[in-house]
Amino acid sequence: MKQKVDQIIAEKGRKVEAVIPILQAIQDEYNYLPEEALQHVADNTEITLERIYGISTFYSQFRHEPVGKHMIKVCVGTACHVKGAMQVYDAFKRELNIPEQKETDSDGLFTVDKVACLGCCTIAPVVQIDQTTFGHVEPSKVKEILEDFLSSDVNPATSKLAASLSDANKDGEVRIGLGSCCVASGSSDVKRELEESLQKNQANVDVKEVGCVGICNQVPLLEIHKPNESPTYYTKIKAEEVSEIIRKHFRSKSIWTRWKNDISGIIDQYVLKDIPKSVKRYDSEQVDTPVAEFLDGQINIATEHRGFLQPTDLEEYLKLGGFQAFKKCLKELDQDAIIKSIEKSGLRGRGGGGFPTYRKWEMVKNATDKEKYVIVNGDEGDPGAFMDRMLLESYPFRVIEGLMIAAIAVKASSGIFYIRAEYPLAVKRIKEALYYCEKAGLIGKNILGSGFDFPVEVFEGAGAFICGEETALIASVEGNRGLPSMRPPYPAVKGLNQKPTLINNTETFAMVPWIIRKGAEKFQEIGTENSKGTKVFALAGKINRGGLIEVPIGISIREIVERIGGGIPNGKAFKAVQIGGPSGGCIPASMMDTPIDFESLKEAGAMMGSGGLVVLDEDDCMVDIAKYFLSFTQDQSCGKCTFCRIGTTRMLDVLEKITSGKGDMEDLEVLEKLAYSTKKGSLCGLGKSAPNPILSTLKYFREEYLEHINGTCSTGKCHEMIEYFIEEECIGCTKCAQDCPTQAIALKPYEVHVVENEKCIKCDICRQVCPVNAVIIR
Repeated sequence: MKQKVDQIIAEKGRKVEAVIPILQAIQDEYNYLPEEALQHVADNTEITLERIYGISTFYSQFRHEPVGKHMIKVCVGTACHVKGAMQVYDAFKRELNIPEQKETDSDGLFTVDKVACLGCCTIAPVVQIDQTTFGHVEPSKVKEILEDFLSSDVNPATSKLAASLSDANKDGEVRIGLGSCCVASGSSDVKRELEESLQKNQANVDVKEVGCVGICNQVPLLEIHKPNESPTYYTKIKAEEVSEIIRKHFRSKSIWTRWKNDISGIIDQYVLKDIPKSVKRYDSEQVDTPVAEFLDGQINIATEHRGFLQPTDLEEYLKLGGFQAFKKCLKELDQDAIIKSIEKSGLRGRGGGGFPTYRKWEMVKNATDKEKYVIVNGDEGDPGAFMDRMLLESYPFRVIEGLMIAAIAVKASSGIFYIRAEYPLAVKRIKEALYYCEKAGLIGKNILGSGFDFPVEVFEGAGAFICGEETALIASVEGNRGLPSMRPPYPAVKGLNQKPTLINNTETFAMVPWIIRKGAEKFQEIGTENSKGTKVFALAGKINRGGLIEVPIGISIREIVERIGGGIPNGKAFKAVQIGGPSGGCIPASMMDTPIDFESLKEAGAMMGSGGLVVLDEDDCMVDIAKYFLSFTQDQSCGKCTFCRIGTTRMLDVLEKITSGKGDMEDLEVLEKLAYSTKKGSLCGLGKSAPNPILSTLKYFREEYLEHINGTCSTGKCHEMIEYFIEEECIGCTKCAQDCPTQAIALKPYEVHVVENEKCIKCDICRQVCPVNAVIIR
């Protein structure tokens, strides 16, 4: 062990700021932090044992106890929460016979853990086992998922069959999205089958891997391009459906191959005739398709060339105008001219607060220190948000270009990507893109012969929501606990290593190249008077067409939910939209025409936030939603200031009391008083905004709080206030009895079944598996 730890130290360094990377590397090696390894680090570096334990107990990523061979991470982010994530978590623990206070099974094979957000909100509930992600998980499917994982080749080698195709005289191109949501929905399997089918068919066709296609509700998605033909889309495609599509679009030039494939196709159709097909075909020129309707009204700036750009193909990015804006700033514009363009555009920070971007840049530029830093804040910790993940995964060169333009504008000496460790694909693609940029002379020393040096590195966050706050982020990079600092001085004056530091959100940097290339005036034409440009949102929750959208600021909630999102599934009524993550608020259906801009949302009791937009329907309990968000912020509070530490804890206590049916009218008064006190007295944005979900739900859904105080939760979400019953419509199929994990339903074929509520753990499996909807909640 000591030899391995010595290798890690030699690679990461011996100084204090290396503590988090060292601990991450040790945990990657052993799956936890062995005491012997930590002692060896303390004995051989400048890092004390006290600091090691202070850091490793602060950040949620680190573990001090041995864990199973495989890690099961159950996402409990907002979109997953409203679709039953905790029931999925409980189902995994039951299936693996893990006691309540434990996380690992007796065989040491699996450890089950909850994570705040995996960034795949459109396929909620989501579970990740090691590097394999499963979407739309139901409690009744847990056993099947475990068996599938154990029987599968977890890390199959990517097929290279398409590499042998000639570049000349192509018959066409097939594009497939390989963002995180796509992969979790089966795109990797589809790609492998696609490449094998093309080779079998001897088709001279390119397979192009693109980033996030945005239409996450329709993935896996294939886009067929042929010369002189309109593109064709195939949505929700399965691997077994690929070969038929290839035969249909790309006929082999060999008669023998065509005959053989035709025979194979007939056999496939016979064998698979009883299997329902999920795939849908749409022509690109059709205007009434889910694809067209989802894309209608969107404007692509941060997501320019969506569905076309290969994420880490630098040559393609350059051909499409990539780094033109950077070269212009490097060779033609001075610092003042760059910042003036950003000011004229009206760009405001896209990380939540909406602070004018140019003002930060100007402060750092005016600092006289020779050593300055620029940091890309990719620590997207909001549950229900996945904008930064998508931008980093799909447009890494664009974010790098925005960073480099900022570096020139403020005359910085080095840059850092701060990315949350829960986004492994984003980390991988940014590192790949930085490697290619350095080879091309676009970063590093003497960039493009200009004499400008600017090295860039990647720092992986260790799991602390508070590190989205810029002073806490800086503390983390310096090797400290992520505690926010009093401001002023602002990071732009004294930031990382006490030097001027510019920190902007990923999306903010992604906007910059477009502004410089197209002109500030063009950007200013989009949006409202005080909120210019577009905003990227993660549209998720109870919505027909969830996904990653980029819309003009000022668009109404109604337009997003009804026109782009396609309304609420299953004929349910729209109830509210939760916008802005834990710092935001809930806006009711009666305010659907509210424009989404910085000022209007603040007036409504919410905020833009980083861009999470979770749709709620009539089955969602607004008191439960408020409790969910407060439990998140209370858990993530750094504990530095009293108002946040004690205030969030007390508010959560009151909400627990109300959602268990034990609340009274006095509790509402206490809750409101605590909310306003916490909002006024907290040190940083996390504490100040933590009460927003409570205050907005009290304002717009007060009747639901009163209902709970009177002993009723009409939605059935608050478990301590409900019971399960089976009505006369029961056909006695016994599915509920067979799947009940506690034998709370006796197996009686062809008879109306009965739930013994004394045994019932309210896992909801019976209701999910009932074919006639006979199971109800009261």
